[in-house]
Amino acid sequence: MSSTSISAALARFTTNLRLDDVPQAVRERAKHLILDSIGLAFATTTFNYSRATLAAMQELDSGHASVFAHSERLAMRDAMLFNGLLIHGLDFDDTHARGVIHSTASALPCVFGLGERENASGADLLAAYLCAMEVSTRVGAVAQGGFHKTGFHPTGLAGAFGCTLAAARLLGLDEARATHAQGIALSMASGSLEFLQDGAWTKRLHPGWAAVSGTVAASLAKHGFVGPGAPYEGRYGLYSLHLNDDATPDLSIATNGLGEQWEIDHVALKPIPACHFTHASSDAAVELHKQHGLSIDEIENVVVRVPGATVNVICEPVANKKRPANSYDAQFSIPYIVATGLLKGRFTLDDLDDAALADPAVLALAQRVNYEVDHESTFPRHYTGEVIVFTRDGRRLAHREAINRGSSDRPLTNDDIVAKFFDNAQRVVSRERAAQVRDAVLNLERSSVSTLADVLRRPG
Repeated sequence: MSSTSISAALARFTTNLRLDDVPQAVRERAKHLILDSIGLAFATTTFNYSRATLAAMQELDSGHASVFAHSERLAMRDAMLFNGLLIHGLDFDDTHARGVIHSTASALPCVFGLGERENASGADLLAAYLCAMEVSTRVGAVAQGGFHKTGFHPTGLAGAFGCTLAAARLLGLDEARATHAQGIALSMASGSLEFLQDGAWTKRLHPGWAAVSGTVAASLAKHGFVGPGAPYEGRYGLYSLHLNDDATPDLSIATNGLGEQWEIDHVALKPIPACHFTHASSDAAVELHKQHGLSIDEIENVVVRVPGATVNVICEPVANKKRPANSYDAQFSIPYIVATGLLKGRFTLDDLDDAALADPAVLALAQRVNYEVDHESTFPRHYTGEVIVFTRDGRRLAHREAINRGSSDRPLTNDDIVAKFFDNAQRVVSRERAAQVRDAVLNLERSSVSTLADVLRRPG
């Protein structure tokens, strides 16, 4: 096994990282990303896919692992799977732009589950979380958007490798065994985008499955199981198997600047509960509503300009996007999201309930919303969007968002994240209860994983 392989370099970084070497601002941002995800986990508990998943996990086995926002306990790996779904279920969780990956949704269930079992400190959890985030975002970014083009979900694929090294750290693996663990994870990493065809629930499972896969891979390696030595750059490695022949992966992204340039600084927070690719267009539509307050009868048609690489995710197939079958369809629908923004001046979780999805005015306007490729987009650095409204009295009204709100170049502040956390958590618990969770997360380094677990399990 070559000492110059990507897996060896990543193993060396994650095995030797000391929390004191991480800038304070990065550590604070990491805790706020964790807080954001836990708020989402609380909000997700009321949805039917959440209840169905909990029932399935309970039928499979029982255990002692904690579940976010629940008093029930599960077997550790089942809890990881479910916690990942709770974070990612609303598609309101953080996104690394270059990697196009929801990293916390896999990293946090992994380090929380193992950290609780291993009686880890809060500082241990935070260090392992940072390792997972740095690895998964870089592994995703190497593909330069190529995973989506071949129908693979980077959150599942790349997330498994970040979780493998986070688990390896918590389990005390040395560099050699942490390197083997990544080779083992290559046979477990997965995630199909087929859910886009009909709004199926499967995407919600991908981050938790990545956490499970990483944990299993690390445990196998700990006990001497041998994995391939070139899981990334090999002949049948991650990129060879999961990218088209015309893709141009940049393998240097995986290791350049490790420990000096922190990818967590480039993790974007979602200001609205929808696919990140739709955010700029949503904000543009809301701005046009504020400026002009148009009624549906005043609008002839709408053109939305989007990055070409996002068309298959948020604009096609056209018939499905113009009349979403369920909330998940709606979160990936430019016509529905833009129509909602133009008519209501918002896009919130309330716009994903059954009544909103059946709103005749929104659905009628969605039929008039078309797209075209924006050849001036700076995607994937920014998820740009422009909305152009043509009115029945001959006006052309346009607004462009060149930098999506929440991105690293236009970030939500830590205070913004706390406010978002309270908005989400208070959908199911009191403000007092939510404040206890906030305090436990933001003081994580001075506490333990078991203390955090106790707070997360308390009734609201």
